[in-house]
Amino acid sequence: MQALEALTRDAKALANGEIVLSDPEAEVARQLQICNACRYCEGFCAVFPAMTRRLEFGKADIHFIANLCHNCGACLHACQYAPPHEFAVNVPQAMAQVRGQTYADYAWPPALGQLYQRNGLTLALALVAGLTLFLLLAVVLHGQGVNALWQSPVGGFYGIFPHNLLVGLFAPVFLFAVLALGLGVRRFWRDVTPATSGAPLSTPATAEATDAVLRLKYLDGGHGDGCHNEDDAYTLSRRRMHHFTFYGFMLCFAATSVATLYHYLLDMPAPYDLPSLPKLLGGIGGVSLAIGTAGLWRLNLRRHPLHGDAAQKPMDRAFIALLFLTATSGLALWAARGTAGLPLLLCLHLGAVMALFATLPYGKFAHGIFRTASLLRHAVEKRQPNPIGLGTD
Repeated sequence: MQALEALTRDAKALANGEIVLSDPEAEVARQLQICNACRYCEGFCAVFPAMTRRLEFGKADIHFIANLCHNCGACLHACQYAPPHEFAVNVPQAMAQVRGQTYADYAWPPALGQLYQRNGLTLALALVAGLTLFLLLAVVLHGQGVNALWQSPVGGFYGIFPHNLLVGLFAPVFLFAVLALGLGVRRFWRDVTPATSGAPLSTPATAEATDAVLRLKYLDGGHGDGCHNEDDAYTLSRRRMHHFTFYGFMLCFAATSVATLYHYLLDMPAPYDLPSLPKLLGGIGGVSLAIGTAGLWRLNLRRHPLHGDAAQKPMDRAFIALLFLTATSGLALWAARGTAGLPLLLCLHLGAVMALFATLPYGKFAHGIFRTASLLRHAVEKRQPNPIGLGTD
């Protein structure tokens, strides 16, 4: 009966042109009203200064603030109204549930938004296995039968898969991922901009937000000692492992970009040896990415049950596993160059990379894109006069 009443209420609101909040959004609005009255956590992160500039929380405000949250857990362990208190204030968990909803709501194409709920570890590994098997079959069919899987090919990687074939396989998948993420965050930006003063980006605001992103400023707990993971102890482990992962990924991407320039502009095709720049960037990046993802996996397994949204753990772990498999298979491929293990490892590595690209727009990677957009809007908004004239940033 209560569900029917809720549906009737929502239908009337929609008919009147009102914006209806989902249950997770309404819960964030409720908790922020309580936090706005308390303000004990005001110095912890960007969420609370943004909160104090509002007396009410509409859908765009909630989406903006939820994506500012870094899920560090500091406010949960400091809160006097946290469970088991009857107010049941759990900001990290409530924000995480809304973030998951925003990823799905802003997905492009919209029909694929449900992949966020289905992007689990089993699906990710099955996708890697399927793509790897497909590539292995291609090697067998175009080589010397099954024996082609156990031979060191003439010409290295390109003796197995020609360069143009690899470009034809991976470029469309990568470009689709970029397009899907770009269109999704553009819609998000358009929605939250009016709710965050509407002022345009400025150079100082962009520099501040960029600094916050690159340093993961808001994983320091607001005091520099770090955030929380499995208990109420401060730790910098999450920040450090995120840094290893982020910069490892960026170095690997830089290695691929430099190798592309070498190939097309300098007529220097792969493979490359030390001390070439692609090999240096890729080697350091691969090791960093492997360390970071192994650390994040361990932290995820030990995470406090009240931190974050348990329903998103399969998506989180799938992304970590794909990054780890991409890094370790790439390093193993480097070590196996010139050996009979090269064909198998190349197929595994290419399968992992293609699975990673295919799931980028519909997995945990999106949180970095939406969070960056929110940090940019926060840096712009805080430079505008406080609309309610209470307190300061």
